[in-house]
Amino acid sequence: MTQRTPRGFFRPLAQGAPTPLRELPVRVERMVHFVPPHLPKVRAKIPELIGEADVILANLEDAIPADAKEAAREGAIAIARDNDFGSTGFWVRVNALNAPWHLDDLTALVRDAGDKIDVIMAPKIDGPWDIHYLDQLLAQLEAKAGLARPILLHAILETAEGVANVEAIAAASPRMQGISLGPADLAASRGMKTTRVGGGHPGYAVLADDGEAGGSRPRFQQDLWHYTFAKMVDACQRAGIKAFYGPFGDIADLAACEQQFRNAFLMGCAGAWSLHPNQIAIAKKVFSPDPAEVAMAKRILEAIPDGAGVVMLDGKMQDDATWKQAKVMVDLARQIAAKDAEMAKVYGF
Repeated sequence: MTQRTPRGFFRPLAQGAPTPLRELPVRVERMVHFVPPHLPKVRAKIPELIGEADVILANLEDAIPADAKEAAREGAIAIARDNDFGSTGFWVRVNALNAPWHLDDLTALVRDAGDKIDVIMAPKIDGPWDIHYLDQLLAQLEAKAGLARPILLHAILETAEGVANVEAIAAASPRMQGISLGPADLAASRGMKTTRVGGGHPGYAVLADDGEAGGSRPRFQQDLWHYTFAKMVDACQRAGIKAFYGPFGDIADLAACEQQFRNAFLMGCAGAWSLHPNQIAIAKKVFSPDPAEVAMAKRILEAIPDGAGVVMLDGKMQDDATWKQAKVMVDLARQIAAKDAEMAKVYGF
């Protein structure tokens, strides 16, 4: 037996721990905005960011210097203590399981800010065994802190072993909220020859057939991450959790960032990471369905109210399969409209 039985899957893993959730909370999470919590000037901007971003994430791992790890941890706790997040999510990315700061991260965060933290993001997850460890430890810490609701887990897919085990990771615990693609660490783990953080690469391309000897051959850049995207999205959807694109490192190339985010959106991702405030607006735009698409989706649902049968709209056949596609679009638009008054007007809700 490699996993808990169905009856035991939703049983608390520690005496006094909160009961695991059977369904994810309904939240709009178009962008997970990373902030370095050890910097006072950044913490001072959190109230403003709460009004802009769907999720605020206090980052304790990569990009935080070793001599600032403890200050970042205390800064994350201060952010939790000093702010009312309302409908905005508050996440923390802890240090990796094999890092010397990991245990102190979890212990202090759950004890001092567990009632404010929605999700713990865990980096470099190799397999379900990592999630099982975190699941058990968090249950014990939640019980000790007297928390009333469980903290959810979000895994980063950034090792070759993690990609191989992504289905098991996605289904490892009822705490699982989602999985993000971590292209930089994954590139290193795979031995990929690139120093870019996400996005395409001009060297990864195909050439058109040489129709005329000596003539120029059109060249088409390909997507390095398409296979991994598809595998991750399928694993997440199968497990009933969310898939996310991770970081786009070139914060000055807004056009390429928008295209990468759009690829992720079309593939089924719920959102992406934003590393700079200028990426928040891009994610908000891209991961909100196009109003014209939503209008068409609403027409399909109105034409086939019960999801069965066939109708023709504007010369195109619509049936139960397109009804399901339309429902995905309209359900997401309704969630966004409930959070964003301007988008509610645009969508006509």
